[in-house]
Amino acid sequence: MTNKLKKMLKFPCTFTYKVIGLAQPELTNNIIKIIQNHIPGDYAPQIKSSNKGTYLSISITICAKNFKQIKNLYNELSKIHLVRMVL
Repeated sequence: MTNKLKKMLKFPCTFTYKVIGLAQPELTNNIIKIIQNHIPGDYAPQIKSSNKGTYLSISITICAKNFKQIKNLYNELSKIHLVRMVL
C-alpha cells in the first residue's frame, strides 16, 4: 500500500488527513499543534460531530514536501490519546 501511495503522489502536494477521535475540546488543538510542529502554517480544520456527539471527525489539509513527512505526521497523529483512527 505504501508503495502505491508513493507512486500516486507528486511532491510537493496537498494531502488531507481525516482524524477521528473522542469529542473533547483539546483534540483539535492537539492535532493542529502536531501538524504545526512539522509544517508551520495556518490551518482551518473541518470538524464534524457524530450523531450522538461522542466522536469528532476532523479533516485537515497540509502541503507535504515528501512522503516521509506524510508518514511521520500519520504516526504522530495516531499517538494522540483521544484519537481512535487516522485516515
